[in-house]
Amino acid sequence: MNPVRVAVQADDAIILAGLTSFLETQAELCVVAKPAKSDVIVFAADRVNAQILADMRHSAQEWSMPRVLVTNELNPADALGAVESRVVAVLPRTAATEPRLINSVIAAAKGGGMMPPDLLGELLKQVEYLQREVLSPQGLNASGLTSREVDVLRLMAEGLDSAEIAEQLCYSVRTVKNVVYGVTRRLSLRNRQHAVAYAMRVGAI
Repeated sequence: MNPVRVAVQADDAIILAGLTSFLETQAELCVVAKPAKSDVIVFAADRVNAQILADMRHSAQEWSMPRVLVTNELNPADALGAVESRVVAVLPRTAATEPRLINSVIAAAKGGGMMPPDLLGELLKQVEYLQREVLSPQGLNASGLTSREVDVLRLMAEGLDSAEIAEQLCYSVRTVKNVVYGVTRRLSLRNRQHAVAYAMRVGAI
């Protein structure tokens, strides 16, 4: 089995040096300097505040690999923000023993994760809230599309034009065009083809 390539990031130079030095001694791991070359990123911060969350989101936009977060303090209310930043494992620094840290990194590389029970519970509550209060009232499913949008995009994927879609769904042509305009604008999609590709990618059609 090849070693898991790990990049290390931290909000403190001393923590960064110590964590890097420790990880370099582990036969199962290979520390790399560039996050783009890594399988997993280990991010260490004494306390996860708004600035740290912003830094993690920015990092996640640049590099898509999973992250292991080591911290003394993470507000449970920020659990969803951490997950959105591709954090799949959270280790309190007081509990970040050598075996647990190594196991978390290896699990992350394999697509697994590890969350403390309190954070996991809060995360589930936040996801439930989003489903109940944000998606459902707008008629959106988990893909971010309404049932009407899915119907229109499915027929568009089959090669039908606006008039044919309108006839099949008993809509006006204007309604069909408004549906397409609405989904492309809301999801920042470039055109009809991009909308169809998005729907296919998220498994809506």
